[in-house]
Amino acid sequence: MDGDTSLCPIPLYSIGELARLTGLTVKTIRFWSDEGVVPPADRTPAGYRLYGQDALARLGLVRTLRDLGVGLATIRQVLEREVTVAEVAAVHAEALETQIRTLRLRQAVLRAVAGRGSTPEEMELMHTLAHLTDRERRRLIHDFIDNAFEGLDVDPGFLATLRDAMPVLPDDPAPEQVDAWVELAGLVQDEDFRAGMRRAAEDQIRARDEAGQPDPDEARRLADLIRERTTEAREAGLAPESEAARPLVDELARQCAGLAGREDGPEFRRWLLERLEIGNDSRYERYWRLLAVINGWPAPDMGPAVEWLIAGLRAA
Repeated sequence: MDGDTSLCPIPLYSIGELARLTGLTVKTIRFWSDEGVVPPADRTPAGYRLYGQDALARLGLVRTLRDLGVGLATIRQVLEREVTVAEVAAVHAEALETQIRTLRLRQAVLRAVAGRGSTPEEMELMHTLAHLTDRERRRLIHDFIDNAFEGLDVDPGFLATLRDAMPVLPDDPAPEQVDAWVELAGLVQDEDFRAGMRRAAEDQIRARDEAGQPDPDEARRLADLIRERTTEAREAGLAPESEAARPLVDELARQCAGLAGREDGPEFRRWLLERLEIGNDSRYERYWRLLAVINGWPAPDMGPAVEWLIAGLRAA
């Protein structure tokens, strides 16, 4: 009967023929067939597998998904319409993004190691710290904060500032950012640094109990004033111990007394000097400088201002 296609044989292919048509190896096609992603349509009397036309399309899709790193179990779900190709693509795009970021971090570590001539031990440490996830980096900083200030009646705003300022390595960090992260991780795990931070916090609590809690906005304005005026003095070559610096030291001391609600005088200046000396740990300034390098923030510059004022108060 002309036009009757029901009697036309459906073409079937052996594994060898599929291999020639697709460029895949016989071993690969057999393995995928055993896994159920490309099942045979029939078998020869001798038991050899035969595949229909749909096997060509399936093999093309399986090869594409495998090249993208999709597992056979997921591919089977796609072929059985349990999940869509779009859903699989979205998940694997996110996974690839993570892999790309990991590779960039590895590249940054190698660059940093090459630049600093690291020992094998340093390289292992840098590799470990650089590959911590964002969550693990945050946990390391939170552990430091919890340990250093546990049980203290610390100003909640101060703790919030510390917890908000987390190290966030970019996807493609520069060697100096990797170096800064490694140094910061070592600093926050240093017991002496933690103890120093705790002593400074305890002193701030005592100062608050003695002088009251200063207005945060007023405290920021005073900090800005001290930074600006001492920067001008340093740029002008004005030594804090000199007689010429005395009017500026007096002015800043009066401003500090006003913020503390106390009268300026020898007793207050001894109190102020003690507060400044206890809180002036260079490693605390280093902590914020390292965070600034990692996160691309402006570098803090309060340390030199405090040091200048300390020297001026000592000489007064």
